[in-house]
Amino acid sequence: MTDQFTPYRLPHTALKRYTDTHALPPDSAHASPAPHDFGQRRAVNAIQTALDIKANGYHVFAVGENGLGKRTLITRLLAERAKHEPTPPDLVYVHNFDAPRHPIALTLPSGQGVIFAKDMHKLWHELYKKIIAKFNSISYQNSITTIKQSAQKQERNLLDEINATAKSHNLTLLHSADQKAVFTPIDDKKPINNTALDKLQKKLTKINIELDNLDDEVNQKIDELHETLLIKIITPLFNPILKKYDNKHDKKISQYLTDYQKDIIENILFIVEHDEDFMVKTANIPNRYYVNVAVSHTPNSGSPIVFEDMPTHPNLLGHIEYITQLGTILTDASMIRAGALHKANGGYLLLEASSLLEHPYAWQGLKRALQSKSLSISSLEQMLTLTGSVSLSPDSTPLSVKVILLGEPDLYYELLEFEPEFNNLFKIRADFNDTLPRNHDSELFIIGKIADMIKKQALPTFDNTAFGAILDELSVYADDKDKLDLHSDRLLQLVVESARQFYLNHSYDIDNKNNDKNIAKTVNKTHVQNALDDIKERKGYLKELYWQEIQNGQQLINTTGKVVGQINALTVIAYADSEFGLPARLTALIAPKFGTGEILDIERDVELGGSLHAKGMLIMTSFLRSLFSQFAELNFSASLAFEQSYAHIDGDSATLAECAVLLSALANVPINQSLAITGSMNQLGDAQAIGGVNEKIIGFFDACFERGLNGEQGVIIPKTNIGQLMLPDNIVGAVERGEFHIYAVSSIYEALFILTDIPIHDKNKKGDYKKDTLFDKIVRRLIQWEDDEKEK
Repeated sequence: MTDQFTPYRLPHTALKRYTDTHALPPDSAHASPAPHDFGQRRAVNAIQTALDIKANGYHVFAVGENGLGKRTLITRLLAERAKHEPTPPDLVYVHNFDAPRHPIALTLPSGQGVIFAKDMHKLWHELYKKIIAKFNSISYQNSITTIKQSAQKQERNLLDEINATAKSHNLTLLHSADQKAVFTPIDDKKPINNTALDKLQKKLTKINIELDNLDDEVNQKIDELHETLLIKIITPLFNPILKKYDNKHDKKISQYLTDYQKDIIENILFIVEHDEDFMVKTANIPNRYYVNVAVSHTPNSGSPIVFEDMPTHPNLLGHIEYITQLGTILTDASMIRAGALHKANGGYLLLEASSLLEHPYAWQGLKRALQSKSLSISSLEQMLTLTGSVSLSPDSTPLSVKVILLGEPDLYYELLEFEPEFNNLFKIRADFNDTLPRNHDSELFIIGKIADMIKKQALPTFDNTAFGAILDELSVYADDKDKLDLHSDRLLQLVVESARQFYLNHSYDIDNKNNDKNIAKTVNKTHVQNALDDIKERKGYLKELYWQEIQNGQQLINTTGKVVGQINALTVIAYADSEFGLPARLTALIAPKFGTGEILDIERDVELGGSLHAKGMLIMTSFLRSLFSQFAELNFSASLAFEQSYAHIDGDSATLAECAVLLSALANVPINQSLAITGSMNQLGDAQAIGGVNEKIIGFFDACFERGLNGEQGVIIPKTNIGQLMLPDNIVGAVERGEFHIYAVSSIYEALFILTDIPIHDKNKKGDYKKDTLFDKIVRRLIQWEDDEKEK
């Protein structure tokens, strides 16, 4: 076996993919519109499946990172379908005259709800106007006077008759302070005939009964008069309403109109008194006669598409408002408010899953509605017994809606694991890609999106050099030269800020001193690069703090020389929307003749290392045992530490570095400090791809550049990461000039050869490691330690 090979030093052409701008449209004015479903075939097919199936539970969870344009794409898909679907009916709530606590829900064809309300409100005002006019008329007053005078005459006759009899017995009939009729002596000096008085009292009792009956007769005659008059007023006004709505729509409308007429007749005095406390102020209509249009649709507009950005329980399922009068909490049908489910009924409802779960009881309410396929409005305060006031229980309405939740993958899998009913309701998962394969069609799609953004934002024209710079940056965002990032929000930010750089360039020449010779007519790659630099500067505060520690020597990093048991590992710092790479010193110490090959992971022991980091350590331990346990006992213990690291560390991307530095310490062979290394490793020693490769290379390059490039510095990465390289132009240029190097390795052996510049694991015919190879040095030291122990 031989490990003689030439290190694979990457050419500068492998470090970044540049867009061929000649294959692109000349500018945004010539770009074709972007097909809205490009690159999301799987998600689109899943959504179409859910929309085609009307069975219970076929709601959708759209899975994907924020900023991918999930909502925009889904809304467009729904709009295409919704415009061909029937428009659902309007929903109105009206007073229940028989059971006021149970308002009636009426449905009317789309657009008719508002018309019905206008008709009923107009009817009320006309009724009120005519009723008041009639009640103020001379004929009405004369009729009432005639009824009352007739009754008064009969009352006087009865009282005059008994009073005449009383006078014959020295008595007269008077009314006391409490309005009771009593007999009193006319002449106190004359005696009272008690027998006559008893008879008079009995007769008075009979007369009082007759007077009560007379009052009832008066009230009955007045009621009959009112009914006769009201029927004459109501009938001509109600006939058009009855003809327009009776038995043509919701059957409950006919009953409501009948009850409405009956209630007006029975409550005429309430109408005439016109109590302001029981009026809907905006319409100047009594609450009991107000038609509350909860949901209204434009006729022939198709099925509704509703996005609720604040899905609280009330906003989602509707709620009932209250008013306070004289310390009493009151409500009625006019204060019922529809929720997003009411508005989306017969169509589609989109919700952000995270927002839904943030609001108490919203998820439970949504589940209950979808499971029962029925919508009931109830007061959340009443449900939670937070108020002792009497609430309403309006009619429930049938629910037919397709719900689409939007959320990130982690949230979807949490719901799947911890919410038993979730999968029964949301059977369809629509996975959205966050990247596209980078090819000509994909590039044209992105350019189409840019052109759409330019049009919507009224931005200046972008030329093809700007397109090329943006496409290159999207590959940087994707961490892959052969992919394009699909996050629309990041793309929009770059487009808008590139346009700002264009405007800034023009504002500097506001007086046209350059006669337009040096002023760009379109947004170009320079403006895009300036925008990227501006974004980098804006987000660079935390990175600057770290770099100050490296520059002033507080953070110990070597970029020259050779040291045993010390290596430059690479880390990525991620904080909010800022992510950058930094070099980190990794050291190994060996305690010979003490232990059995244990490796102390200091980060893990102090709970700064995560499970993935621990896995990498165990893989490395197993790898070392497989290499050397056949030659000698592993009579040592070792410790590894990331120096000056005080944050949590996880992941196995430092396994190559950890293995290399440990082998350096075991062999007592120095490592070239001009190099840094990153990469994972399996038990066979194969180098495996890691994330953040570009940020890590940039981090070490910046450290070397700060101290001066010497032509020997560079970074070792796994070969499987070559496809992810999208390095900035300054690094590409440095590599092209031979000032900096990127090495790609397929195994720890290749990495060790580059780091130590000596043969690693050549074996002779006997199967032993050849003399002066790295592994030979380790075996000889292990044997020496073993012999030393035996001599004790």
